[in-house]
Amino acid sequence: MDADVISTVEFNQTGEFLATGDKGGRVVIFQREPQGEYNVYSTFQSHEPEFDYLKSLEIEEKINKIRWLPPHNPAHFLLTTNDKTIKLWKVSERDKRAEGYNLRDEEGRLKDLSTITTLQVPVLRPMDLLVEASPRRVFANAHAYHINSISVNSDCETYLSADDLRINLWHLNITDRSFNIVDLKPENMEDLSEVITVAEFHPHHCHLLAFSSSTGTTRLLFEEAVDPSRRSFFSEIVSSVSDVKFSHSGRYLLTRDYLTVKVWDLNMENKPVETYQVHDYLRTKLCSLYESDCIFDKFECAWNGTDSVIMTGAYNNYFRMFDRASRRDVTLEASREMCKRRAVLQPRRVCVGKKRKETDVSVDSLDFRKKILHTAWHPKENIIAIAASNNLYIFQDRLTPSGHHNTPEIQSAPPK
Repeated sequence: MDADVISTVEFNQTGEFLATGDKGGRVVIFQREPQGEYNVYSTFQSHEPEFDYLKSLEIEEKINKIRWLPPHNPAHFLLTTNDKTIKLWKVSERDKRAEGYNLRDEEGRLKDLSTITTLQVPVLRPMDLLVEASPRRVFANAHAYHINSISVNSDCETYLSADDLRINLWHLNITDRSFNIVDLKPENMEDLSEVITVAEFHPHHCHLLAFSSSTGTTRLLFEEAVDPSRRSFFSEIVSSVSDVKFSHSGRYLLTRDYLTVKVWDLNMENKPVETYQVHDYLRTKLCSLYESDCIFDKFECAWNGTDSVIMTGAYNNYFRMFDRASRRDVTLEASREMCKRRAVLQPRRVCVGKKRKETDVSVDSLDFRKKILHTAWHPKENIIAIAASNNLYIFQDRLTPSGHHNTPEIQSAPPK
């Protein structure tokens, strides 16, 4: 079912929990067990389909982004958003319940006050562990266009939300107003030349944020000049930045466009310090990819915990990993057909011409319906989460990509 397709994946700050959102508006949280496996911890309906009567538009329940708030007590807090509404959720555990109320019976019904002759002190009794998810805040009516990003600030008090033309700054305790900090909307919409694609706060400096646009520009400010000899009808489309991630150190910025991932040094804005080709073999197929709308797919990217390896998705359920030190890369596949529990993933190779090996895959046989758009990397360990349609895969990579030792642990899709 289309509602089961995973639309976002996000580890919390410790990596103990992994949250996924789907097109049906549901959030599934997985918890890591002592033996290392992730099992379902909580499932709840975050958003429902709505209808904007003023604009006569349906608002999908699809979860666009999930962001965890830093933990301050045993409960967990996370922000979820669809196209228009952001919600703050509290996820907490309860293993005790109160019994012995004076005014209510055990079923919760009010007692006849005339029957109460003595007073008793309620007591807490053990009960089976119950994980509860409750909405604590609803942030709505601030975006005229579809929300594509939310990012929690390092001050732990504010966060941003971005749509196609504006970025707003919110306080986590105030739901009825926000501050507009970026506005790209021209006075005449016919003059519109770019839209915001993604925005993110710096991990350490609360006064810094980066946002990217459909023209390939990342403002903080980064823009790579296009080689005139390589300019074509598709140049602006493929240069549109679909994801931006600050490194854990805060020194670098990772951006993903349609064909490449780039690493930028915050101290050098004129060009990226590293560029990695994700699927350069698709350059000859841009026309057909345009006709099928695949050229507008938005791939995410991720850093590992030490900022030494980067990861991003591709087609045919492939995902790519690049070792920054050795400049080696590997292509791996996330699919039920190729993955068996505790098996070692074998590298894949896409060839343009004649196959060199039996396991090689021709570029003409790639399945563009199978795509890895959403990925996440454990903040401290070599554990990655890959969303492939309605399946969630969790892999443990014991070595860097140059070692090719990848032990996958396949997890089930969110409950139907």
